[in-house]
Amino acid sequence: MKQQIHPATRSVVFRDRVAGVAFLTRSTADATERVEWEDGRNYPVIDVETSTASHPFYTGTQRVLDTAGRIDRFRRRYGDVAAGH
Repeated sequence: MKQQIHPATRSVVFRDRVAGVAFLTRSTADATERVEWEDGRNYPVIDVETSTASHPFYTGTQRVLDTAGRIDRFRRRYGDVAAGH
């Protein structure tokens, strides 16, 4: 691997304010705001809008779209457009 071409990585806290969850990981991202972590050290903190703790797919609150019903309504309203061509 070539030296000096990769961005520096550092420990960063990502905080999901919606779910009230924070996790410490390595990242190339940096922030001016800092937070004290459980180990007593200060780390840069980045606030995120969505994480696995608040995303509907991971929390089980995701809605399933009724695409078959939408297609049937379209065909009833406008007829089968593909068959007319």
